[in-house]
Amino acid sequence: MGRTWQQGSSIIKLPKGISVRQHKNTASIQIYFSYRGVDCRETIKLEPTKTNIKYGERLRGEILNAIEKSTFRYTDYFPDSKRAKLFGHAPSVITVDELLTDFIDVSEKTLQPSTVRGYRDSTNYHLRPKFGQIRVRDLSPAMIRTWISGLQLSAKRIRNILIPLRAVLEQAVNDDLIETNPLDKVVLSKLLNKNSKISKFSVDPFSTEEIHKILDNAQAQTRNLFQFAFFSGLRTSELIALEWGDIDWLNDVVHVSRAVVEKQSKSTKTKAGIRDVMLLPPALEALKSQKTFTFLQGSRVFHNPKTDAPWETDAQIRHSAWTHILKKAGVRYRNPYQTRHTYASTLLSGGENPWWVAKQMGHENIEMIMRHYGKWIPDASKKNGYETVINWDEKWTKTAL
Repeated sequence: MGRTWQQGSSIIKLPKGISVRQHKNTASIQIYFSYRGVDCRETIKLEPTKTNIKYGERLRGEILNAIEKSTFRYTDYFPDSKRAKLFGHAPSVITVDELLTDFIDVSEKTLQPSTVRGYRDSTNYHLRPKFGQIRVRDLSPAMIRTWISGLQLSAKRIRNILIPLRAVLEQAVNDDLIETNPLDKVVLSKLLNKNSKISKFSVDPFSTEEIHKILDNAQAQTRNLFQFAFFSGLRTSELIALEWGDIDWLNDVVHVSRAVVEKQSKSTKTKAGIRDVMLLPPALEALKSQKTFTFLQGSRVFHNPKTDAPWETDAQIRHSAWTHILKKAGVRYRNPYQTRHTYASTLLSGGENPWWVAKQMGHENIEMIMRHYGKWIPDASKKNGYETVINWDEKWTKTAL
């Protein structure tokens, strides 16, 4: 190998371990070094200018230093080199799609169906289309930042979408497929525009007049379902899962311990969700009325009157009953979950203790209560207690329980 290289009229002296390879129309720099008793030669795809040759010399020195310290990995310097396989440093060709597939498979065996559904939606609609065919070792922070910057979604939604991606990248680090997680170099708050940071969550309770209109236009079992929803504060999934054995008729209490999600029964959303809910008179009235229809038919309290079978999903309730009844009643549409918000805001505006309301709703503390319902809490100087606003016949009036 020659020890000099002529570039135009200039002759460049080549450092030790550096040579230039002449191709048909171009030339490239080659680095020579010995690793584990094997003579190695690798090409740097740079034009052999004086500056680039100097760079090659520094790179070779760095490699020799890493070899001496036993920290050298072939793929760190030459990720596409076939020689890497000789030393067990073969570059990974595993794609992001393959890792996501494995992640979903494991999730289906270990997580709740609703959680898996969310992860599957995130991977199928967002992550796979964008990153699926990219080798995990080629995925860079810049790629992720550019993608996030273009999303027109709330910050919460984006964070949820990133959960599967972060999980598979952390696993890739543990499996030595990559050295660092590129998501660690992505600061979400700096990428979102001001509209993306706004949560679309909205507490939009029904007024007393609207509640009356809704129930007046509902019949039999659907009326019982919605009346109980307005005055118990249960989540829709908890309403569907409610069984007659959960009712304590002597103490006017309902024991909440399960929910139906994706047509499957599971424990409540949180440990605090397992709770005893005091039955307000309208809720108790709805249960007594519902006894006629389902008490002797099975364990579930609320049935779909069109099928005479227990409700299976919240979507079924919306499509089969809720949407039609609100339209018939002339009430502005909100989803059924707003019955829960109505319950909370009504209790708080009536002067109930926020801690007691939080316990009724299955919250661990009053953080959620203060964040979402704070404006309904009256002046702190007003006496709080286990009281509520009740008078089903005409207007709401305060009555001690």
